Amino acid sequence: MASPEHRDESRPLLEGSRPPSYAGDDDASCESPTASDLRPANKLSKVDLIWVLAGLWSAVFLGALDGTVVATLLTPIGSYFEKSNQVSYVGTSYLLSVCCFTPLYGRLSDILGRKGAMLLALSLFGSGTICCGLAPSMETLIAARAVAGMGGGGVMTVSSVAVTDLIPLKQRGLYQGMANILFGLGAGIGGPLGGWLNDTFGWRSAFLVQIPVLAFSTVLVILKVNIELPDEVKNRTTYEKIRRIDYWGSLTLVGAVGCFLLAFSLKSTEELPWSHPLIWGLFCVSFISGISFVLVETYWTAYPVMPLRLITRRTPLFVSLSNFFGSMAAFSVIYNIPLYFSAVRLQNATDAGLHLLPHSVALSTGSVFAGWMMRRTGKLYGLTIGSVLGATTATILICFWNEKSSWIHLWLDIVPQGFGMASLITTTLIAMIASVTKEDLAVATGITYLFRTTGQVLGVSLSGAILQAALVHSLRTRITGPGSEETIERIRHSISVIPTLDPQLRSAAVAAYSNSIRIVFICQAALNFITFLTCLPIQENPLPGSHEEQEEQYRRMREEPHNGHAVLEE
Repeated sequence: MASPEHRDESRPLLEGSRPPSYAGDDDASCESPTASDLRPANKLSKVDLIWVLAGLWSAVFLGALDGTVVATLLTPIGSYFEKSNQVSYVGTSYLLSVCCFTPLYGRLSDILGRKGAMLLALSLFGSGTICCGLAPSMETLIAARAVAGMGGGGVMTVSSVAVTDLIPLKQRGLYQGMANILFGLGAGIGGPLGGWLNDTFGWRSAFLVQIPVLAFSTVLVILKVNIELPDEVKNRTTYEKIRRIDYWGSLTLVGAVGCFLLAFSLKSTEELPWSHPLIWGLFCVSFISGISFVLVETYWTAYPVMPLRLITRRTPLFVSLSNFFGSMAAFSVIYNIPLYFSAVRLQNATDAGLHLLPHSVALSTGSVFAGWMMRRTGKLYGLTIGSVLGATTATILICFWNEKSSWIHLWLDIVPQGFGMASLITTTLIAMIASVTKEDLAVATGITYLFRTTGQVLGVSLSGAILQAALVHSLRTRITGPGSEETIERIRHSISVIPTLDPQLRSAAVAAYSNSIRIVFICQAALNFITFLTCLPIQENPLPGSHEEQEEQYRRMREEPHNGHAVLEE
């Protein structure tokens, strides 16, 4: 292994094995740390910690609430602008923006500091939300949601990084569980709140009412979030910090992820064929941007937005993959379970949605349970494997749902999926953080959220594409004769017409949906099994119980960067 050496900004970080400092690699050679180096720099009193968490988590709560509020408002927004055919892009633009910009905030929080990066995220989210409330046209609203997404992804990432700075790893999972409860609470009340605000004051009020909470979060971040970074970061001018931003790496990463996800979204929402020029054109741009990103990060930039050396390490790689495949399965379940009860069981939207309630409760309890277990035992590997096996078992049971399934199965089979996936994303986040040095934890957190959000979008779009392909084939084998194509199109695009059909057509439609959704359920089980396989290589690393122990672990990791953090090629 090459010894640490002095570097300048023109040399790539991938040379050698020493992780970069917050400020870059142009600092002096590593020396044995003094006692002052091991003192925790960000140990807060309980009162200050509560205020910091209130500032960070109020923004997280609002981000979750915003998502379900907007989902409730799509129909009235489309009617208001008389452009219901474009209203799906209000949600798509936000999700794509979140996916594209989430990974950038890990590095930005190192360059601008945790406070600076969080304020940037809040500013973008807030300005986008205000513009949504004042939007004069559908096009302006779609663009404003994209701006809000630029900040929304950062809110989640930077808040997670900041809490990691303040909380020892052994307790970190429990705090993540509490954050997930707040996230679930926001997502749960967003729908009813959005509907009430729309009916009472109009849809614009649902955006503008978020501003006071954003202001509260911003004030607390300004006053209370003072996380200390190394002197070489604090002492640099704003201009020097801005120069260190990896603009080309950020641009190529956004292009690669954005075009890739947009192609799948258009395939699903617009039902374009794979051979359509727009679809394969976007895939080509994504591929070229991806290659450019790898070249830029490897040979060009001195301070990469996503160091490829992290992705080639064993635990970070498999944590990323497990989050990707697990999120695909989880969001496919969330979107298709209500569809099953609406199209196959012919329940109304309210009753169909209620079947997700046990899943929501399991999500909250699973995350807290995982945090409590890690705090008690200091271990995470067995918990990770058990969690993903529970989720896999749940999706296998769901595959066997039929007209004879009892209410116990229909209500409770989904519980291990929610519990297991919530536990999994908590344990794998801690596994990722425990596998990297302090200097890399922000970027590593951003990578985790990138793979997670990308999996969420792909899970929804791919399951929709699979469902529609199977449904068309199944309907055409069951419904034939004059006017059959028109009937098939009505059934595909509006589930509400199924109960109004004559008994023979209704039976054919229900059978077609049942078979098609079962194919999606089988794909979900397969994705969870792949998630299980990707969890097997994740390493068990010590979880320090105090700030002092954590600083000591960082010191040992710097001295032996690959000890317990194997690189794939080794």
